[in-house]
Amino acid sequence: MTKFFSHPSSIIEEEVQIGANTKIWHFCHILPHSIIGENCSFGQNCVIGPKVKVGNGVKVQNNVSLYEGVVCEDDVFIGPSVVFTNVLNPRSFINRHDEFKTTLLKKGCSLGANSTIVCGVSIGEYALVGAGSVVTKDIPPHALVVGNPARIIGWLDKGGVRLEFVNGIAKDSYDGSIYKQEDFC
Repeated sequence: MTKFFSHPSSIIEEEVQIGANTKIWHFCHILPHSIIGENCSFGQNCVIGPKVKVGNGVKVQNNVSLYEGVVCEDDVFIGPSVVFTNVLNPRSFINRHDEFKTTLLKKGCSLGANSTIVCGVSIGEYALVGAGSVVTKDIPPHALVVGNPARIIGWLDKGGVRLEFVNGIAKDSYDGSIYKQEDFC
């Protein structure tokens, strides 16, 4: 049996997989058929699922709901009160469960506090969505986006440091990778 921590005030439904060393804090609810990786952290008042997939090393801050259709790869950071949707045209009187859109959060991306992610988009590897931004379309890898709608204002390395290109080349502050300016939009 895998060892994870769950605060006594949290509810974990049956048919849920939770990896080792994951921490689930106060007043969380993990719904059926959700899969959570190892070394994750869920802050106070989070709802996960049903059928949500969360990779390893994911950090979800307070007051976040990951609805069906959200997929988080490894090492994703989701700031406090980030909002996700799963239907483009919701109506309370129409059941649209068969219309849920997939939202993909790729490895190492970060979503700032109070950002809104409209369903059906992909956030690229190591991209960063600024606090309060509204994402309505796909975000490329390493992009720094802000605003409503979110727009690219720069590029970041794996460590979250702005890429500074000299003669078309930049070096990653985290692992020394080399980037060519021509590879960015």
